[in-house]
Amino acid sequence: MKLEISTLSPRVLIHVIREVTGVIQPLGDKVVVKPGPEEERTATGIVLPDTAKKKPQDGEVVAVGTGKLLDNGERAPMQVKVGDTVIYSKYGGTEVEVDGTEYVILDEDSILAIK
Repeated sequence: MKLEISTLSPRVLIHVIREVTGVIQPLGDKVVVKPGPEEERTATGIVLPDTAKKKPQDGEVVAVGTGKLLDNGERAPMQVKVGDTVIYSKYGGTEVEVDGTEYVILDEDSILAIK
């Protein structure tokens, strides 16, 4: 059976994407980021214990919302896309775990730059 994407409602399409990719689908101007690895060693080679590791501030975008709803009823296009590597604010977002994988859900405004 062939599924015609253009005939699906946005709500159904989100469910299809979630089932196929296994990643949660953010709403509005939210972005799901898979954080980069924590630094295991300092620049001089000293191994860091878990309590001294820095929280990563960069990661790969794995899902994006539909965009911020504007006053005129239209949606603003997202400035990031899936696959972008981004730098985000240190304490921005909400950390979640899905199927054993850590993600951070951010407002698009919390993203500072694209690498």
